[in-house]
Amino acid sequence: MARQPSTILTEAENRIMEVLWKQGEASVQNVVDAISSQKKQAYTTIQTFLGIMKDKGFVDQRKEGRAFLYRPLLSRAQARTQALKHLIGSAFGGSTSALAQHLLKDSDIDEGEISALEQAIDTAIKLEENDNV
Repeated sequence: MARQPSTILTEAENRIMEVLWKQGEASVQNVVDAISSQKKQAYTTIQTFLGIMKDKGFVDQRKEGRAFLYRPLLSRAQARTQALKHLIGSAFGGSTSALAQHLLKDSDIDEGEISALEQAIDTAIKLEENDNV
C-alpha cells in the first residue's frame, strides 16, 4: 500500500517555501539560486520537489515563456499550524496543555516571555467567555 503524502512540509520543502514566501513567485532556477547559498541543490532536484509540492497542494504553477513559475498556496501561518497540530498529536497525545507545560519546564524562557504568555492566555479566556455568552 502506498504511503499517504505528508500534510506537513518536510525540511527540504520548507526551504523551498521560504523562498516562495519571500519572493511571492519564483522559477525553478530562482529557487535553486536562493537555496544554493545555504545548501547546494541540483536544478532537477528542486524541479522534482516543486512537482511533488504541487501534487500535495502546497504550490501552484503557471507557465511563462519556457519556464514554470511557482507560487505558494500555503501561507507561513498555515504551515506552522499544520506542523504544530502534527507535533501535538504525535508527541503530546493531542494535549496542547502537555506541550505548553513541556515548553515551560524544558525551555529557557524569560520573565518577559512568561508575561506575554499570561496575557495571551487571559485574552483567549476572555474571547472564549464572549463566545459562550
